[in-house]
Amino acid sequence: MQSSIRKIRSIADYQFGKNVGIILFPDEVEILYSKGTGKIRYIKLNGKRLVTLRPTDGLFSISIEAGLFLAGKKNLVSCFVKVKNDVAEYVAKGGDVFAVHVANADEEIRAQNEVIVLDENNKVLAVGRALLSGSEMLLFKKGVAVKVRHAREES
Repeated sequence: MQSSIRKIRSIADYQFGKNVGIILFPDEVEILYSKGTGKIRYIKLNGKRLVTLRPTDGLFSISIEAGLFLAGKKNLVSCFVKVKNDVAEYVAKGGDVFAVHVANADEEIRAQNEVIVLDENNKVLAVGRALLSGSEMLLFKKGVAVKVRHAREES
């Protein structure tokens, strides 16, 4: 179990920033393993899924719960895309983020990174995968910037 905790914390540090792993994954997390491969598959806290460890690239796919948690640690993490408030409801219901609607994006974001989508008031709307880098999101006026996977579904 300790080696699994070290592993998931290391992945989180690599993917989201130094010291994020220890904050996102306290000792009381529940690690679920794939029945087929025996490898780490899901990490839960208090019965809620925080992340899924993708077998394709060995990185995390984050849940809305993890997005909410990481948003509270904004000074440590560079994975935020801020959208204009006039599209916030659309995104909160699961709509993808188009480049033209991006108000701000962390420069560290690269295409294929996991990102947290916020409105202009810093409310978490969704989590998903960046299709553009942070700078491209601000430059481009066409196309999908973030493919939303989980939305908050609150208005």
